[in-house]
Amino acid sequence: MPLTREEREQFLVEPRVAALAVNAADGRAPLTVPVWFQYEPGGDPWILIGRHSRKGELIAAAGRFSLMADRVEPTARYVSVEGPVVATDPATPDRLHEMASRYLPADKVDAYVDFATREHGEQVVIHMRPEHWFSSDLGRL
Repeated sequence: MPLTREEREQFLVEPRVAALAVNAADGRAPLTVPVWFQYEPGGDPWILIGRHSRKGELIAAAGRFSLMADRVEPTARYVSVEGPVVATDPATPDRLHEMASRYLPADKVDAYVDFATREHGEQVVIHMRPEHWFSSDLGRL
C-alpha cells in the first residue's frame, strides 16, 4: 500500500542510505549508487558529492535524479523520489558536518569531516525538487 505524504516524509527523515539513480546516457542503464542524503519534511532532499565524480557529472548533464530508500524490518517499506536539480552549491564545512552527523556516531564526525575535506576533492551540495513519489509498505497488504 502506498504511504501517506506524512509517512513517506518521516521515512526519509530517518538516516537511511539511499540508492541514487541518474541517466548514464550513451545507451547505458542508469548509474545507480549508494549515497547519504539529507531531508526535512516539506523541503528538498539534498546530497553532498564530488563535483567531478561520475555521478556529479551525470547529474549536471541530466539535470535530475532519483533517490530510493528502503528497509526490510519491521515491514518491507520503500520511498522513491525523483525530480529536477534546483540548486547546486559549493559544499561548506557546516554542510559536511551536518551530513556526517546524520550517519555517524558523534565521536566519529570530526575525524570523518577532516578526512573528507582532505581526500574527496571539490564537493558540491545538490538540491532536488521532488516531482514524483513512489512508496509502499508491504506489511500493510
